[in-house]
Amino acid sequence: MDWQDLYKQKLTSVEEAVGVVHSGDRVVLSHCAGESLTLSRALVERAPKLEDVTIIHFLMLGPNRFCKPGMEKHFTHLSLFTGESVRGAVNSGRAEFIPCFFSEVPRLFREGYLPVDRALIHVSPPDEHGFMSFGVAVDYTKIAARYAKTVVAAVNPRMPRTHGDSFIHVSEVDCLAEVEEPVIAVPLPEIGPVEEAIGRHVASLVEDEATLQLGIGAIPDAVLKFLTGKKDLGIHTEMFSDGVVDLVEAGVINNEAKSIHRGKLIATFLMGTRRLYDFVHDNPAVEMHTVDYTNDPVVIGRNHKMVSVNGALEVDLTGQVCADSIGYTHYSGVGGQVDFVRGAARSPGGKSIIVLPSTAAGGQVSRICVALSEGASVTTTRNDVRYVVTEYGIADLRGKSFRQRAEALIAIAHPDFRRELSEGIKAKRSILLPPISLSDAVVSRSDEITGSSAGPN
Repeated sequence: MDWQDLYKQKLTSVEEAVGVVHSGDRVVLSHCAGESLTLSRALVERAPKLEDVTIIHFLMLGPNRFCKPGMEKHFTHLSLFTGESVRGAVNSGRAEFIPCFFSEVPRLFREGYLPVDRALIHVSPPDEHGFMSFGVAVDYTKIAARYAKTVVAAVNPRMPRTHGDSFIHVSEVDCLAEVEEPVIAVPLPEIGPVEEAIGRHVASLVEDEATLQLGIGAIPDAVLKFLTGKKDLGIHTEMFSDGVVDLVEAGVINNEAKSIHRGKLIATFLMGTRRLYDFVHDNPAVEMHTVDYTNDPVVIGRNHKMVSVNGALEVDLTGQVCADSIGYTHYSGVGGQVDFVRGAARSPGGKSIIVLPSTAAGGQVSRICVALSEGASVTTTRNDVRYVVTEYGIADLRGKSFRQRAEALIAIAHPDFRRELSEGIKAKRSILLPPISLSDAVVSRSDEITGSSAGPN
């Protein structure tokens, strides 16, 4: 049977397609902008007929009605990355979070840690050979489809056809439903003076012929803004957005100096406006691969002059980075930060850069702190961190002692907090101080009662 006949045989309505989901099933949806809102909406409408269906997802950009209050009987949400749509549910106990590196998600499906009953995917129409493209989200979505018991595909003419390891054949899908819906778009962020200053500092660290990993948001876009004078830049990243398109069209990013995948922009998912999706459609200069490849630190490290740029919520004076929680409140996830920090460290001439504004809460809180907030997680260890950048400058932590790190980080903190940070070290008698004498280390009875620390054990 040729693929056209198979396609017609498997074609059904959206309502019948989601009818393959039954109570107790574990369902994976396409990631991020790859989610089919039509399939998700139809599955939510089927909720009265379902109980205890587990929805497994990384970042959801859609409304995520699966974990709204009142849906607990019907859906359980397992979040691998806590975005805005699921954050409240995770922190209130209506959804659960699984900590993991982005690069390891395919392994969770492949090795059965997260069994998949149904995969609801979103693809382009088939080409002349019967292959449909995962478009803007290959990442773990392709692997989930490979190991699912049943694969349901929303076939959408608006989904761009991307190249690389981005295809699934009609024969590999159980149900097909034709839809026509806009691919989820993300508006361009506004770049303020803080982001501009950070972008300028980061751009100063980027050499000609570097290969870049950048995310989405005001700071990555600000970095790109200041790279217009560079030459022969390349892209190997987990995702990119519209700002990269500008530099490709300007000839700044041409991927010609890359040591692997020369001439190609490499990513695992995409998130931006329709302009980005039109740019990648059937573009042989763009290759999409699964996240266990793009985010493998060994693969990343094969890129010469690899530069990774990742954000943080706070950084302590030893260099520990928290990027996924605010105290005990869960905020996001590790994502690909550690994958690329370690990959850049393996790269000849590579640089890993952590970026963050110097303050939060309208300037009331310093993001550079003596110690991470109580309950905050360590996303990236101090052993991994190279550069930290705020709007006030660049701190290079490589080869520096605790004291030297503290001095470098205080120098890029907001001026209003520098004295407080210096005095905070002394007040805590921390490891940032030089070795103290034995007499100083004697703990008084009152110190023991109050729980004060007077030095190392």
